[in-house]
Amino acid sequence: MKQIEGGVTAAKGFQAAAAEAAIKYRDRKDMALIYSETPCRAAGTFTSNLVKAAPVKWDKELVDTSPFVQAVVVNSGIANACTGQQGMDCCRAEAECAGKLLGIPANAVLVASTGVIGMQIPVDRITAGIETLVAEKNSTSEAAHDAARAIMTTDTVPKEIAVQMQIGGRTVTLGGMCKGSGMIHPNMCTMLGFLTTDANISGEMLRKALRADVEDSFNMISVDGDTSTNDTLLLLANGQAGNPEITEEGDDYNRFCEALHYVTTYLARKMAGDGEGATALFECRVIGAATKEDARTLAKSVICSSLSKAAIFGHDANFGRFLCALGYSGAVFDPENVDLYFESENGRMHIYGKGNALDYSEEEATKILSAPEVTVLADMHMGDFEATAWGCDLSYDYVKINADYRS
Repeated sequence: MKQIEGGVTAAKGFQAAAAEAAIKYRDRKDMALIYSETPCRAAGTFTSNLVKAAPVKWDKELVDTSPFVQAVVVNSGIANACTGQQGMDCCRAEAECAGKLLGIPANAVLVASTGVIGMQIPVDRITAGIETLVAEKNSTSEAAHDAARAIMTTDTVPKEIAVQMQIGGRTVTLGGMCKGSGMIHPNMCTMLGFLTTDANISGEMLRKALRADVEDSFNMISVDGDTSTNDTLLLLANGQAGNPEITEEGDDYNRFCEALHYVTTYLARKMAGDGEGATALFECRVIGAATKEDARTLAKSVICSSLSKAAIFGHDANFGRFLCALGYSGAVFDPENVDLYFESENGRMHIYGKGNALDYSEEEATKILSAPEVTVLADMHMGDFEATAWGCDLSYDYVKINADYRS
């Protein structure tokens, strides 16, 4: 497997486009299209929030029942959440418009939205945007990059990646893009994520791979503890690589899952590090846990802790914040047998062990915690299981951004 240039257009047969539709923003492209030249098998995971946006309801129905999908229309600025029947009618209008222009059924068009909750999307603007998207779609990496930028809201950078691997003697490509900076919490995946592959894989195995993967990728991130109404992760496979169809577990399936996890973990880390107002990616790696579930629970508890996040922002070696978060996680362990370490590109420090603070340099600890990516490593000495969670520090700017979000 190797990482290559590109995003959602890297796989054979996929095209993308971006357009300025003035859905809410007036100074940037705010719509994106992903299109496959041939029908795709689809898999998806969605928000666990009981308050679900109209596009989530639309996509869940299509992923479960549509014979195939072939396009995704995305807008930023307005979330189309808490919009009642009018919101569902907007989804249908989008799908029918895109379907007519692309020559595919409306139930082959998925839709996604992100932005302010409670506002209605101007249907005339979004359909006009779809006309532009369809006219300008192409398979270049520039088109993929423009699409990744168009789905951003408070993100500061676009997030995309592509990889290639050999399966059944054929080169298989998997690409993806996502957006997410706030209202991110590990209770499904991200705000919006889109993955495309030319792998020939059955719908059943595609869904199995995605469901298993999110548990250790997108479900292991948190920015602010808020689970969005719009969380959507879609994976489309059009089979154009021509590899023997993956219909069961085995070497080919494992290679596909390895590439999928590389892509999703990369995107998840990018989201966590780009949290609203963030200055650092905050990683917690737990090893030596009694069970896999304990490892996940412990790691997520640390990166979700506001006090831990504030300590990272302040470059403060207050190990008690992290130990406290481990203690209230719900996982059972012996506090007298835990080792804590700080790690970054600036060094590694053993700061707590055997129930006591160790002798360490505050100056050296501050240096380690001042890096753009910081890891807190917790060795529980309870078993052989491990897990990693990703978050970000908590800065003054987080409150500023969210206090002014609707303006």
